Amino acid sequence: AAAVLIPTVWVTQPVLSENPDDLQRLQLTENCEACDLSGSDLSGMHLIGSDLRNANLVGADLSYVNLEGADLTGADLTGANLTGAFLTNASLSYANLTDVNLTQAHLYYVEVTGAILTNLNLAEAEILETPISVGGEADSLPSELIPGAPSDRPVYAPPVELLPPPRETLIDGIIQVPPQTAPDVR
Repeated sequence: AAAVLIPTVWVTQPVLSENPDDLQRLQLTENCEACDLSGSDLSGMHLIGSDLRNANLVGADLSYVNLEGADLTGADLTGANLTGAFLTNASLSYANLTDVNLTQAHLYYVEVTGAILTNLNLAEAEILETPISVGGEADSLPSELIPGAPSDRPVYAPPVELLPPPRETLIDGIIQVPPQTAPDVR
């Protein structure tokens, strides 16, 4: 009996874009300032620290993309899908986020100053230290998140008069720090 071997072929979905040159630039350099990536399937990509300032990402699929530290300042993300996306220390300042799907997205310390945040889907999203809230206007945000708003927090200031360290710790004007002893772990 003769055995017949049939090779297995895995077919992957190609990443599509309105502008293949811009897509190739993003894939090679992870930077694509002012690129046209509208309608692109970028799902699952690692775009850590990417420069996507002023990029056209209208209707793009950015689901499960890692955008940690990415700069999307001024980008147009209208209708984009960011389901499960990971954004930490990213900038969405002055970006258009109209009708963006952020279901299950992780938004930690994201800058959104001046962004258009209309009709966001934030179902099951994790939001930390990012001034986005569900169902509210800027007035309902905590005062520390509203620029120029009075704060109830005390303002700490350094003492008016700084006192020099005690004389016994100064030798030739250098502060002497006593040696530190480590515990004996033998």
